[in-house]
Amino acid sequence: MSRYRFIQVHREHYPVRLLCHILGVVVSGYYAWQHAQQQTVEQGVPVWEMALVKVFGMHKRRYGTHRLQVALRQKGHQVGRQRLRAAMRRRGLHALQPKAYTPRTTDSTHGLRCAPNRLLDQPKPSQANRVWVSDITYLSLANGDWAYLYAFQDMASKQVVGWQVGATMPEELMTTALQRAFWAQPPTPGLRVHSDRGGQYCGNAYRKLLRDHHVLRSQSRRGDCYDNAQAESLWSRLKTEVLEVRERPVFADFLDAQRSVADYFDYYNHQRLHSSIAYQTPYHAHQQLLQPNPLNCPV
Repeated sequence: MSRYRFIQVHREHYPVRLLCHILGVVVSGYYAWQHAQQQTVEQGVPVWEMALVKVFGMHKRRYGTHRLQVALRQKGHQVGRQRLRAAMRRRGLHALQPKAYTPRTTDSTHGLRCAPNRLLDQPKPSQANRVWVSDITYLSLANGDWAYLYAFQDMASKQVVGWQVGATMPEELMTTALQRAFWAQPPTPGLRVHSDRGGQYCGNAYRKLLRDHHVLRSQSRRGDCYDNAQAESLWSRLKTEVLEVRERPVFADFLDAQRSVADYFDYYNHQRLHSSIAYQTPYHAHQQLLQPNPLNCPV
């Protein structure tokens, strides 16, 4: 195996500059070799395969064969998943693998009064702004500190309607995220906002903000780690698709965390296809689900 090919094989795990330094080759020489290899490969390559490479790169390894197949179909290329897998293996394209959902139980020994779970025995909403789910996650920084992220997500459309990153975890951080959601999506009558049993979701300012907007508070049952699974799965997506492509799975600093979350949620809402909403983007699904059903309109 040549030194250039060795670098090509191991570049997903180590920086190119480091590999070049260890092997005693010039970085520009490696990239010139890579360009020549690409030109050789691309001669006589099907148009759909070139489109595959472009889509895969644009989405930064976040698409597996299911989403790639849909994205290519939208561009006019009818390709089976087996052909996609073969082309990806041939080109060394490896999609990110989301971490499995790990159930966790929130510590609810804060002594504050929790709301009942208002989603139990209820059908999943078929319209936007009927149910929002929320959770908090911790974002690790390179210096060992943490940043904190609250988000509110529409259950039907999957759109993230409001979020906020803070260096500390006061109640104000959560109410700011919720207020941003209300500014972006004026709440419909009967909107339910669901969360786990964390003490932040029992605070006076949070409950007052919900009351002022005539919104119902809903919280998970005690000890049931699956009652807020949708909100927690959002964190798995974010951390896999933002951090796993980096050399270290942390944010450089607080500003990097803010900027990265903003970029990701913009991508998540407006570009990322979701299988649970018929491979639409959350923004498009949200706009569709905001429209009243003609069957329910008075004549």
